[in-house]
Amino acid sequence: MKTAILGGSYNPVHLGHLALGRAVHEAGYDCVLFIPASCPPHKTLAGGAQDMDRVAMLELALENHPWAQVWDGELQRSGFSYTFDTILQLKKEGLVTGRPGLVIGDDLAPGFRNWYQVDHLLTEVDILLARREEEQDVPVDFPCHRLKNPLWPHSSTAIRHAIALGAGLEDYLPLNVAQYIQERGLYGRG
Repeated sequence: MKTAILGGSYNPVHLGHLALGRAVHEAGYDCVLFIPASCPPHKTLAGGAQDMDRVAMLELALENHPWAQVWDGELQRSGFSYTFDTILQLKKEGLVTGRPGLVIGDDLAPGFRNWYQVDHLLTEVDILLARREEEQDVPVDFPCHRLKNPLWPHSSTAIRHAIALGAGLEDYLPLNVAQYIQERGLYGRG
């Protein structure tokens, strides 16, 4: 099975994540593995949801997408969540074989060469470059396949802010995720 890996904070998972996952699937991947990050080395996770909430919201968001799965292995490890370590663990557990696709946003492309074990990582995966920036052809100095995903104008930070203000969420989140957030009083909503 041809698998792609789509990591992120998913704090919360939103319609932009689902649209990107769908674009990866339509690019020829049988399975898109959504991986909530534990301690990403390049950013600090915002509060508002526990790890179990992020996993639960992902499972709700993906329940009608047979091509998608959630893997919470990074949440089980301690320390930083390095992509290279995640790939090795996924291969060891038999969850991916061969060269899986690894989705990264084109906003991360300029710093990609600084990632942990980047040269080894490039031997293990095929990079799928997702559009995040308005510019169509962000320059890269590594082999990649550019996805034709739709641009998503709403950041998770902006969505958390909208939730805290009590804004309608139908334009941002799957309905069942919005209900979960409301029921659990996440992000100041309750």
